[in-house]
Amino acid sequence: MQDQAERVERVGRSRDLLSGAQVLSGQLGKTIQRLRKAYNLSLSELAEQSGVAKSIISQIERNETNPTLATIWRLSQALDVSIERVLAAGDEEPFIEKSSRADTPILVSDDGKVRLAIIGWIKTVEWLQWYEVSADPGGVLDSDPHQRGSVESLSVAQGCFEVDIGGVVQRARVGETLRYRCDRPHSVRCTGEGPGRATMVVIMKAAVME
Repeated sequence: MQDQAERVERVGRSRDLLSGAQVLSGQLGKTIQRLRKAYNLSLSELAEQSGVAKSIISQIERNETNPTLATIWRLSQALDVSIERVLAAGDEEPFIEKSSRADTPILVSDDGKVRLAIIGWIKTVEWLQWYEVSADPGGVLDSDPHQRGSVESLSVAQGCFEVDIGGVVQRARVGETLRYRCDRPHSVRCTGEGPGRATMVVIMKAAVME
C-alpha cells in the first residue's frame, strides 16, 4: 500500500509539474535559453549533452512547443539545475540579485595591468555588456572587433585613459566619457601616473543598428 501511495504521489507531482510547464511555456523557453548561454553552450552542444534534438530545443526557446516532462528533465540534467527551478523561474519572482566581489568574473589584459570585472547581466550579454575597469599605469587592453555597428563607452572615474582606433587617439580624464565604434581593432591604455578606474559599457549591434 505504501508503494502504491508513493507511486500515486509521484504521478500527481509529475502531472503538476507538466501542467506548470504548459502554463509557463513562454517563460520556460527564456529560462532554458538563459541557462544555456550562461554555460556558453550552443544548441548543438546542449542537444548532445541532453539527448534532446537541436530542433526541439530551438522550438522550446522560441516558445513554439510545449515540451514533455521527460524533455524538461533531460534539459535540466544537462544544465545542472533542478526541474523545479526550471519551472519555477517566472517573472513574478522578486527582482533582486546580489553578487559578491568573489563571485564576479575578472578578465585580465595580456600585460596583466588591466582588469575587467564583469558586472553586466547575463540576460543582456547579446546586446549590452558592462565592466568595471581598473588599470595600473601604462596598462593596455587590446581588443578584437565586436559585431559590426557596436559602440563602446568608457567613463573615467580615476586617472587618465586613452583610446586608440586605427591610429586615431582620444584621451579622457576623471568625469569624462569616450564613446566610439568598437567594430574594429581598438585599444584602451591607462596613461596617468597613477592607477585608473573606469566603467566600460558595450552596446552591441542589435541595440544600435537595424
